[in-house]
Amino acid sequence: MFKAGSALDRYFKISERGSSYSREIRGGFATFFAMSYIVVLNPLILSGKDANGDILGFTSVAAVTAFVAGVLTILMGAWAKHPFALATGLGVNAFVAVTIATTPGLAWPDVMGLVLLSGLTMMVLVLTGFRTAVFKAVPEGLKTAIVVGIGLFIALIGLVNAGFVRRIPDVAGTTVPVGLGFDGKLLGWPTLVFVFGLLLTVVLLVRKVKGAILIGIIASTVLSVILEYTLHIGPSFDGKNHNPAGWSLVAPHFTEWGLPDLSLIGKANPVGAFQHMGTIAALLMAFVILLSIFFDAMGTMVGLANEAGNVDENGEIPNVDRVLIVDAFGAIAGGGSSVSSNQIFVESGAGIAEGARTGFASIVTGLLLLASMFLTPLINLVPFEAVAPALVVVGFMMVSQVSRIDWSDWGIAIPAFLTFTLMPFTYSIANGLGAGFIAYVVLRSAQGRAKEVHPLLWVVAAAFVLFFGIGVIEQVLGVK
Repeated sequence: MFKAGSALDRYFKISERGSSYSREIRGGFATFFAMSYIVVLNPLILSGKDANGDILGFTSVAAVTAFVAGVLTILMGAWAKHPFALATGLGVNAFVAVTIATTPGLAWPDVMGLVLLSGLTMMVLVLTGFRTAVFKAVPEGLKTAIVVGIGLFIALIGLVNAGFVRRIPDVAGTTVPVGLGFDGKLLGWPTLVFVFGLLLTVVLLVRKVKGAILIGIIASTVLSVILEYTLHIGPSFDGKNHNPAGWSLVAPHFTEWGLPDLSLIGKANPVGAFQHMGTIAALLMAFVILLSIFFDAMGTMVGLANEAGNVDENGEIPNVDRVLIVDAFGAIAGGGSSVSSNQIFVESGAGIAEGARTGFASIVTGLLLLASMFLTPLINLVPFEAVAPALVVVGFMMVSQVSRIDWSDWGIAIPAFLTFTLMPFTYSIANGLGAGFIAYVVLRSAQGRAKEVHPLLWVVAAAFVLFFGIGVIEQVLGVK
C-alpha cells in the first residue's frame, strides 16, 4: 500500500511529483505544528460579547475550530490532492469580531450568518466558473508578485509572533509603526527560543538535513518547555497584566483533558443581520467579507502551488476548480459552525518547505487537527516562538522568486511592487491584491496597452475600488 507504484501512490501522484511517503508525512506534521496555534488564537479573537452580552465560549470555539479545519483539510487532500491545509482565516475573524460583532442589535448567530451567506455567494461564483476565470486572467508578473508578497507576509507573521518585531504604541509619539523587540531591544527568553530555532533550522537546511523544519520546531518546543517549567516565564498577557518578556500567546503548559464541545455547529442565522441592520447595511458587510475571502484564498493558493512546483507549463494549477470549491465550502462551513470563514492557510508553506507536494500531506495534517480536539494539552506545549522560525524560512524561499518579475516593464513591475509590499505592510493579502490589480489596469491603460488587460480584471479592479472606498460609501449612504 505504502510503496512507489501502488494505487495510493498513483492516486496522490506522490512519486510523479517527486515526493515520498516520508516527506509527505513530515510535511503534514510541519504544517500542523505551524498552524495549530489557530485552535487557541481563534477563541481569543472571537471571545467578545455580542450586542446581547452573549459569548460563543472558549472551549466550544476551540473544539469546533479544530473539527472544521480537520474535515476541510482532509477534503482538500483527498479530493483536490494538494498540500493545502485550511483553518479559520485571521483577517476575516478579526473583522467579524471587531467590526461586525460590535454592531448594535446583532447577536453572534446573525454575525456568522453573514459569513455563511458570503460563502454561499462565493460557491456560486466558483460553480459558474467566474472565480477560476479570474485566476486565469491574472498576468504571470502579478502571480509571481503574489508569491513574493505571501512570502514577506509569512516572514512578518513569524517575526511578530516571536516578539522579534513589535508594534510601537501610538503613545510613544513616533511615526515608526514597528520596532525591534521591546523599546528597541530584544527581550526575554522566548525571543532566545526564536533565535535558537531560526539558527538551527537554517543550519540544518544549508546542510540539507531531511526534516530540518520539523526538527527545528520540535527542538525549539523542548527548549521552551524546559525554560517555562524552570523559570515560570508566563504569557505576554494573562488577561490582566502585560509581560513584555513573556510568551507571545501560548505559554508552554499542560491543560486538563476533556471531550470536545461541538454545540456551535448549525447555530448561524443567515437572515438575522438583514432584520436588525436593514438590507443595504447587511449587504455592504457581506460584500466586504466576500471580497476578503475571495482574494485572500486565491493569492494564497497561487503562492503555495508555485512553491510546491504544482503548476503546469501554462501556469495553471491542477484541479484548481476542486481547490476553489473546497475553499468556498470552507467559508460556508466556518460561518455555519460559528468559527468564521475557513480558508487555505499560508502556514501550509511550512509543510511544502519540508517536502510536501500532494494531498497525502493534507490528510496527515487534517487527522492531526481532528486529534487536537482531544489533545489540547499537547498543542499548548508549542508556543509561537517555536513555530515562527519555520515561517521566516518559508518566507525566504518564496521571496526568492522575485527575480522572475520583469522589472524593465513598469506597467507590471509597479503593480507587482505594490502587491508584495502592501500584503505585509497592511497585514492583508486582499489589500495587496487590490492595489496590484487597480495599478495594473491603470498603468496598462496609460501605456496605451489596455487591450492586454483581460476584461475580468477590469471587473475585479472596479470591485476593489468599491472595497477600498467602503468607508466613503457607508458615509454617503448613512450606514454606520
